[in-house]
Amino acid sequence: MIHSMTGYGRAIAELPNKRITIEIRSLNSKQFDLSVRIPSVYREKEMVLRNMLLQHLERGKVDLTVNVDLISRDVTSKIDPNVVQQYYRELSSLAAAMGVTMPADWLSLLLRLPEVMRQENETVSEEEWQCIEKAIEEALEELIGFRRQEGEMLQQVLTGKIEAIRSLLAAVEPFEAERTEKIKSRLYEALATLEGVELDRNRLEQEMIYYLEKLDVNEEKTRLAHHLDYFVETLRQGTSQGKKLGFIAQEIGREINTLGSKSNQSGMQRIVVEMKDELEQIKEQILNVL
Repeated sequence: MIHSMTGYGRAIAELPNKRITIEIRSLNSKQFDLSVRIPSVYREKEMVLRNMLLQHLERGKVDLTVNVDLISRDVTSKIDPNVVQQYYRELSSLAAAMGVTMPADWLSLLLRLPEVMRQENETVSEEEWQCIEKAIEEALEELIGFRRQEGEMLQQVLTGKIEAIRSLLAAVEPFEAERTEKIKSRLYEALATLEGVELDRNRLEQEMIYYLEKLDVNEEKTRLAHHLDYFVETLRQGTSQGKKLGFIAQEIGREINTLGSKSNQSGMQRIVVEMKDELEQIKEQILNVL
């Protein structure tokens, strides 16, 4: 069963003093392309997160977002009294020298100056990180379930398109005998207009056979049918089949193009156009297959 590259997963980790929300989104991409938006305190774990997501998701444009909502905030920044006193002395001296009075609310002014607030380094405990890892795994499980569901729908669509091409291939057969007879009749009519020319019937038959063999499409039909069977077989093999299906679709396209180049008959050419239309829709859908 194939999987889609499109998916979404969300999970929440509850801690005594904070609520952490994990969101993971994925879209189609040729490679694994990860974008991470997490608080700075978790930056040291970014490589661990990358490896975890790569192991589970393999391919796709993936966005990981970690939002933290504080329930009870522990104060991690403190006022540096030495800095405040230094600013106050300097401002007082400057005010006296300029002959101006200090503002009434001078404390709020001082608190807005650089380096007054001293930030204490926040660390991630092992317990907190384990809760985050568990939430990420839950979000991944939900996203993979979404991918699986989308993959089932994609498989139905692709199978329907392949069967449509198979039906069109079967519709080619009635035109083959008619085409051969028309070619023979047209050649004989053209030769009948020649006057005073003696024809070697044996040589004519040999050349006729050679010409009709060049227009024969049985090999193309056989190869195309084989590629269609292989495509359906690959759909059922496993999850990571997107690139392989793309290669098979290219081979299907080659056989359809060759069939079209030999189809010097309007009915067959219309069928080939319809095959190409179905194949283009297949290629568009394959872009989203993992």
